[in-house]
Amino acid sequence: MAIAQPATRPANPRFSSGPCAKIPTFELNKLADAALGRSHRAAVGKDKLKAAIEETRDLLGVPADYKIGIVPASDTGAFEMAMWSLLGQRPCEMLAWESFGAGWVTDVVKQLKLDAEVKTAEYGEIVDLSTVDFNKDVCFTWNGTTSGVRVPNGDVIPADRDGLTLCDATSAAFAMDLPWDKLDVTTFSWQKVLGGEAAHGMLILSPRAVERLESYTPAWPLPKIFRLTKGGKLIEGIFKGETINTPSMLAVEDYLVALDWARSVGGLEGMIARADANTAAITGFVETHDWIDFLATDPATRSNTSVCLKFTDDQIADGAAFAKAVAKRLADENIALDIGAYRDAPAGLRIWCGSTVETSDIEAMLPWLEWAFDAEIEAQKAAA
Repeated sequence: MAIAQPATRPANPRFSSGPCAKIPTFELNKLADAALGRSHRAAVGKDKLKAAIEETRDLLGVPADYKIGIVPASDTGAFEMAMWSLLGQRPCEMLAWESFGAGWVTDVVKQLKLDAEVKTAEYGEIVDLSTVDFNKDVCFTWNGTTSGVRVPNGDVIPADRDGLTLCDATSAAFAMDLPWDKLDVTTFSWQKVLGGEAAHGMLILSPRAVERLESYTPAWPLPKIFRLTKGGKLIEGIFKGETINTPSMLAVEDYLVALDWARSVGGLEGMIARADANTAAITGFVETHDWIDFLATDPATRSNTSVCLKFTDDQIADGAAFAKAVAKRLADENIALDIGAYRDAPAGLRIWCGSTVETSDIEAMLPWLEWAFDAEIEAQKAAA
């Protein structure tokens, strides 16, 4: 039996969790002012890189005494740089509840070979943060991009901690309220909440992190691309736009345009509200359909950007095959692109609800999700 298709389609079917949807007003001609063919060390290049740093500070509310740098290799490069440069001075705890956090555990335990205490939780759950010893250095993701589970707030992190907190906030920055006084190292990439182009990472350091950098030398050699100090002092230029390696000035321009758009929709508060509205639309759908649910079990820890869903209907014989088939139906109809669950995550869907996604597109996509589910159930029955 043919299942009738909904009449309305999303204007933009891009719900990928990275690279994510561009800003709704994006046009290539808005990048016409990019400093192409110019040295990033020329005045025009330095000015644009410095503007990217200061606009980031202003929009995110980063304290004036925190350092913000643009570094290579996206969020991965930024977080690796922090771990290799700062860890090893005192005991550390590694927290993981999804694949990227697990990757940081592997790097610290197997590459840096530190005797770290490792605390993990299954997909959909979060580590009991009340058990974490913040007198140690602690590494964690604020938002689990592949699990849809986030830290609800920074209340559990003491202000008078002895250790450093290293936070991978790549799918949280600009969509969640980050407590800067509780974070010593924060990293993110342009291609998530702001829909920027990939390959560049942001590294934000508290005064405590800078003090560690200037007073501690790791036991292992540091590649040039990871070095943040010279002669025992912070390389200040990195945090003024003098990047370690050559950045893409086209990507920088794209980031500046995205920052301007963020300001136009109300800055950080407006960006958070947009992501919350997108997630609320999915929440309403889940609450009225008994065959689908959030992967995150606790509403307090559910992400408002990388929303992960699972199918719960007893009629489904093979969860992984079913989820892939539903995602394929939606992609083939150009309704929702790239929404399959992450390869290491449980079977299901992952729908990006970050601030560059329009709530009207989420609302238009959801009836199609119901259509795809019904159509796949019918196909499964026919094949039985």
